[in-house]
Amino acid sequence: MNNTQSVQALFKSFSFKNMNLSNRIVMAPMTRGFSPNGVPGRDVAAYYRRRAENGVGLIVTEGTVVNHPDSSNQVNVPHIYGEAALEGWANVVTEVHEAGGRIIPQIWHMGARGHVGDYSESEIATIVQAFAQAALEAKRIGFDGIEIHGAHGYLIDQFFWEKTNPRTDRYGGDMVARTRFAVEVIEACRRAVGPEFPIVLRFSQWKSTDYTAKLAATPVLLEQFLAPLVDAGVDMFHCSTRRFWDPEFPGSDLNLAGWTKKLTGKPTITVGSVGLDGDFMSLFAEGKGANNTKIDGLIERLEREEFDLVAVGRALLVDPAWVTKIRDDRTAELIPFTSEAVKTLQ
Repeated sequence: MNNTQSVQALFKSFSFKNMNLSNRIVMAPMTRGFSPNGVPGRDVAAYYRRRAENGVGLIVTEGTVVNHPDSSNQVNVPHIYGEAALEGWANVVTEVHEAGGRIIPQIWHMGARGHVGDYSESEIATIVQAFAQAALEAKRIGFDGIEIHGAHGYLIDQFFWEKTNPRTDRYGGDMVARTRFAVEVIEACRRAVGPEFPIVLRFSQWKSTDYTAKLAATPVLLEQFLAPLVDAGVDMFHCSTRRFWDPEFPGSDLNLAGWTKKLTGKPTITVGSVGLDGDFMSLFAEGKGANNTKIDGLIERLEREEFDLVAVGRALLVDPAWVTKIRDDRTAELIPFTSEAVKTLQ
């Protein structure tokens, strides 16, 4: 970037439902494991406040687990149930709002211990209610909306994906039938929070075990997959890809967020290596980080209204001031994503 005019599209306001955002930049959810026994403390509140103070339009928290025995196997991943955890999140919300930001929790169930066929229909109903209770508590303590995590091989995605959903009842079958669990979760959350409280759904085609996987191999199939989720009450889709610039289907430059917006008419969030020259697994698989890179292509897509919001992950993880540096044409000051930078997260 050589002038602030070139990033103007990122800094236009955006509204959906009862949420008004000052710009198009979203902090992507990133698990950190800094909440002992599931309780986010003052350090977590300060972490999110720093991003709000530096101009992030919308913060999506790290995954917060619902009240179910299988929801997490990590003691330091935050809960979104229980008095202490909810009080901690209320403090986070207060800090972010005082800094002028907006924040929604990502509501999460990490997945079945075996496969989803192990759950009886009564236990599924219990899990659905756990999501609804989490949504209700999120609204009660002042969050601006919720994001339901339906991506990356976690529980809702396990129901979506035929390899992990062998059920023969109403929760299994073809691709559309496998949306039934998600539909019930979304509908229950909608009943809990009312019609105007924003509900975002994060979904992905890829899986951590298969980066080339596709739930829907064509636009027609993607439309069939998304339709029941829209009908259930999703207001916005957060479309998880490893690289935002990758076309989702042959014959079109549209990425997953672009196709999802085109097919549903709903606002979408794009994500995937924004501002960086390598995908997020390189640090873990190869010990490599990523360098900062220009975002001209991203801006062009946003100006074409291919998608509405842009989620930034690792760049914001290591650099709380990423947004202001982009806005003020201070890209030379951006902090690269390296293992050393990760060790000194602010």
